Amino acid sequence: MAYLADMFHFVLGYIVPFLLVLTLIVFVHEMGHYLVGRWSGIRILAFAIGFGPELLGYTDKRGTRWKVCAIPLGGYVKFFGDEDAASVPDYSRLDQYSTEDRGRTFLGAKLWKRAATVAAGPVANFILAIAIFAVLFSIYGKPVADPVVAEVKENSAAAQAGVLPGDLLVSIDGTPVTTFDDVRRYVSIRPETPITIQIKRSGELLDLPMVPQRTEITDQFGNKMELGIIGILTNQETGNFRLQHFGPIEAVGQGVIESWHIVTGTFNYLGNLVTGRMKADQLGGPIRVAQASGQMATIGVAAVLQLAAVLSVSIGLLNLMPVPVLDGGHLMFYAVEAVRGKPVGPGAQDIAFRIGFAMVLMLMVFATWNDISSLLG
Repeated sequence: MAYLADMFHFVLGYIVPFLLVLTLIVFVHEMGHYLVGRWSGIRILAFAIGFGPELLGYTDKRGTRWKVCAIPLGGYVKFFGDEDAASVPDYSRLDQYSTEDRGRTFLGAKLWKRAATVAAGPVANFILAIAIFAVLFSIYGKPVADPVVAEVKENSAAAQAGVLPGDLLVSIDGTPVTTFDDVRRYVSIRPETPITIQIKRSGELLDLPMVPQRTEITDQFGNKMELGIIGILTNQETGNFRLQHFGPIEAVGQGVIESWHIVTGTFNYLGNLVTGRMKADQLGGPIRVAQASGQMATIGVAAVLQLAAVLSVSIGLLNLMPVPVLDGGHLMFYAVEAVRGKPVGPGAQDIAFRIGFAMVLMLMVFATWNDISSLLG
């Protein structure tokens, strides 16, 4: 009985939140493709959540098969004339259609319509994230604290640079900061990278150069990660902790800013990965996402939604990478087609898609290995 109870807790606490978060992100991504494709006059054969055998579904009056499949790790929209769910182009098949039908195929559509349809998936992910952040900021508010130093850790980068308690942080590398979280965001993604913090002390502005130390920290769930740390703290009295609420329009603007922070943070992490300032073990796969979903579920619905927003931006950004098989790879071919005036040859595209598939597969294997290694300690 104890074993069954543990299994039930695992499924309810981890698998269910994970599937809900992933399904929401995938559905919105594919809905972006679907809506713009349909608006462009392209016939849509299938809208699928998941891969593999169909578990349930129905066919609407337009002939689109809406279905849920057995492997819930993604989804796809299949357009009329597609060779397969990955939309690998086969221009030779256009000859088998009538002039009217050819105009309703994906490959027979105008170049800008194809590009808009492909780009709509990642764009929908960004819109979802902005909407989630906007709702959260409107309902719950955004926790903020003034960028005032309450404590400086001994032998830290800030201590060595001469930062003192009571200093007001004005800007970092010329970028103004208005909250203590602005400082944390900027510093955390720049370990071992020289920065200059401008402070205000007794009415005087001082520029203090320092190098954030790469430090391993452990969050409340025991997850370890490496971040840039300069060794300053604030508290309720000094930082004036408060919840800042926003109206609908302001909340949308804050959602855009929050999503942009995720984008820039991702690119900074990749840059630190290349330069060796950060380790690749922070790249996570489905196991780590499931683990994070379960952990956020213990905090509440707002935390799960925030995780969904972060993942939505990450998935949208990943899909825009210029790798064949991904949406960004298709857009790359369309850019070449726009310059050349004709599509890239089928042989070159086939080779590129095979290479792209291999790259994505290797990334998935590597991320899953990181997940397993993390679980095993």
